[in-house]
Amino acid sequence: LLLGSTWLPLAEGSPKSPFRTFPVTDWSLTHLVVHNKTGEVYVGAVNRIYKLSNNLTLLRTHVTGPVEDNEKCYPPPSVQSCPHGLVTTNNVNKLLLVDYSGNRLIACGSASQGICQFLRLDDLFKLGEPHHRKEHYLSSVNESGTMSGVIIEVLNGQNKLFIGTPIDGKSEYFPTLSSRKLMANEENAEMFGFVYQDEFVSSQLKIPSDTLSKFPTFDIYYIYSFSSEQFVYYLTLQLDTQLTSPDSTGEQFFTSKIVRLCVDDPKFYSYVEFPIGCMQDGIEYRLIQDAYLTKPGKALAKYLGISEREDILFTIFSQGQKNRVKPPKESVLCLFTLKKIKDKIKERIQSCYRGEGKLSLPWLLNKELGCINSPLQIDDNFCGQDFNQPLGGTVTIEGTPLFVDKEDGMTSVAAYDYRGQTVVFAGTRSGKIKK
Repeated sequence: LLLGSTWLPLAEGSPKSPFRTFPVTDWSLTHLVVHNKTGEVYVGAVNRIYKLSNNLTLLRTHVTGPVEDNEKCYPPPSVQSCPHGLVTTNNVNKLLLVDYSGNRLIACGSASQGICQFLRLDDLFKLGEPHHRKEHYLSSVNESGTMSGVIIEVLNGQNKLFIGTPIDGKSEYFPTLSSRKLMANEENAEMFGFVYQDEFVSSQLKIPSDTLSKFPTFDIYYIYSFSSEQFVYYLTLQLDTQLTSPDSTGEQFFTSKIVRLCVDDPKFYSYVEFPIGCMQDGIEYRLIQDAYLTKPGKALAKYLGISEREDILFTIFSQGQKNRVKPPKESVLCLFTLKKIKDKIKERIQSCYRGEGKLSLPWLLNKELGCINSPLQIDDNFCGQDFNQPLGGTVTIEGTPLFVDKEDGMTSVAAYDYRGQTVVFAGTRSGKIKK
């Protein structure tokens, strides 16, 4: 692992950068995705989607706003029949994904309760903008970096889109986590429909109204997501209902969670979440800022005692459990192996199926339910039953601290393999990069 004190100043007013840049003065940038074959760059922004070449030359611009909107207009009925007055509103890009099998970009914004556009990768031509069903509206929360999605491609089958989003108290309209159909035709009425839905069960998770009554500000912020083997994972930030008083005047505490679902579990019986964090010199770092999934280089794999084909996860945490919006500058870079995470989850499931302990998911269940003893054999690929679910972990999964920054506030992370060495880059709040 290569991580030192090399500085790459990128902030405004810094010396001339040796790198190519794409300056934008009018709109804030929110998301970036790089095509895995062409190297072309797609950038989400407020009111804009940009396509850049691999040397950051602007190729195309697609305008998404401002639009006439009102956050009180809920779906359905459509905005046109809303009784509230419409005002000019910015459209913040909240989700930007490349759908390779469909040769298109999925760009979801904050306007109109969170509808999405499908844009052709070549020229950003709008292929469709589904908006005539309730399922087409994902969430109107306009805070960027709080919604995350994963596309699952199914060979000769139905592609799926896993979406996690804050809902700003509107649980009657929006699930916080869901699995959606990703149709080939953008105008297909089934687009974004739940993968499974019957009278009792569906491919979604809603924040219970009881939780919102007790904790009106409760929400779940989805910081990072990825798929590994047959699972989808989310790293989230949410109000810690065990430490925070229901009295809204009290101090708020937050906790980071790692959430896991089986890709092929349409009823969400496999839902598991664990607290996750890092500790260094007795100091707790519990506010997740960013993460990056990769494979270890040869040297790091040997050091960790794992295969170079196994997944590892680099994370950035800020200190403590307070101030989600403006976290402390003290931050830490940590490393997790997916093997350790999977083992901890499997141990918890096995314990519950031996009838030990409780489900321990107070925000979702609002009561303590005991685990039920069962002779089922729980292996690495177990995807749940209609009992002993949903399940919460009771012990924090701790990462290995690699580097503590007490001055700049690390906010982002990326890594790659260079000649067998794993090189990590961390971005800071002030616009610097640490290598």
